[in-house]
Amino acid sequence: MNKKKRIWLLCSLAVLGFLYVAALQYKISQHWESEAPQNADYVIILGARVKGTVPSLALNSRIQAAVEYLEENEEAIIIASGGRGPGEDISEAEAIKRELIKQGINESQIFLEEKSTDTYENIRMSKALISDHSQTGIVVTNTFHVYRSVQIAKDEGLTIAGLSAETPSQAVPKSYIREYMAITKYYLIKYLNRKE
Repeated sequence: MNKKKRIWLLCSLAVLGFLYVAALQYKISQHWESEAPQNADYVIILGARVKGTVPSLALNSRIQAAVEYLEENEEAIIIASGGRGPGEDISEAEAIKRELIKQGINESQIFLEEKSTDTYENIRMSKALISDHSQTGIVVTNTFHVYRSVQIAKDEGLTIAGLSAETPSQAVPKSYIREYMAITKYYLIKYLNRKE
């Protein structure tokens, strides 16, 4: 392949890559802008990093968004979801629970899912805690993460909508780059499962 063709190929790949990322960003932005329905039966708050026992900025943002929703929707049960990872003295679910209680949420409404290590497990293991009588739910996570979380939940048969929490500004570049890769992996897994 001569130099001219290599340059053309690289430029074409760069343009296709840009268009693909732009399409993903459009999907992500569609979901973070949607309004969560009122009177959901349950609210799943997805875990994020905990520093010792202190929620990271991303997790704290999720907790605050959930509290605002729960103040208007007091009957919903709450599933705090997330296991304990490296550098975490307590599970992410326990950190969520402690912060919710501090802000006046009734402890009896909160159920813990403390085994999960990724979004797939968050959703699957949280589903096991949802009553058969529950119909509609909310999944609370940061803006970049809402689209994939809702898709995974729907794949698990849940009737669910997203509630987006602000993504801390310092985490934006890293979070979105990782999420583009995570969505691509999600698409590939879904495609391969269909082929089997």
